[in-house]
Amino acid sequence: MDGIASILIVDDNPKYLADALPMYGYDVTVAKDGLEALKILNNNKNFDLILLDVMMPNMDGWDTLKAIRNNKDVKYIPVIMITAVSEDQKVVSGLKIGADDYIVKPFILPNLLARIEAVLRRCRWQKEVNPKSEKTLNKDVNIDALTPKEKEVLALVAQGASNQEIADKLFVRDVTVKTHLNSIFKKLKVTNRTQAVLLAMQMNLIS
Repeated sequence: MDGIASILIVDDNPKYLADALPMYGYDVTVAKDGLEALKILNNNKNFDLILLDVMMPNMDGWDTLKAIRNNKDVKYIPVIMITAVSEDQKVVSGLKIGADDYIVKPFILPNLLARIEAVLRRCRWQKEVNPKSEKTLNKDVNIDALTPKEKEVLALVAQGASNQEIADKLFVRDVTVKTHLNSIFKKLKVTNRTQAVLLAMQMNLIS
């Protein structure tokens, strides 16, 4: 990233991130819950990224994310959800509400830093390609390249189904599901289930 990225940390226990991120060149502001975060965003709409914990008092991460996405002044600020919940269905719910990425506690700092850089880099690229569109899609992706079976697998992933659940529903082996997922990732130019679901929703393949 060029310049210093400004990050809003929304977490009722923010000390670790608040201490660590400035050491890596980030300008950090802290809110202890969703209500405080919304007050801060009302006065400062220029954050580059929001790190949003799910479990908080007063207003949890889900309601905070909904409020952010419903505010026209800050709705396009990228949000990475941070939570101890790891179920695929919760990940999908966050993506549908409008999260840009998702990281599960406990996490290692290099993993979070890599995700932060990836989201910031993607947002900067989107603005450079089309300044009027905050949700530019990857033009190189051909969604029609997916086979009907791959689209079916992706739709089940979007519903939060595990590989074994998908295999049981489609009457195939677990290894077959993995093969389909690897093909989906390659065709969509993504590296994981979360990115695949997000891209598929952006391209209206799934809802």
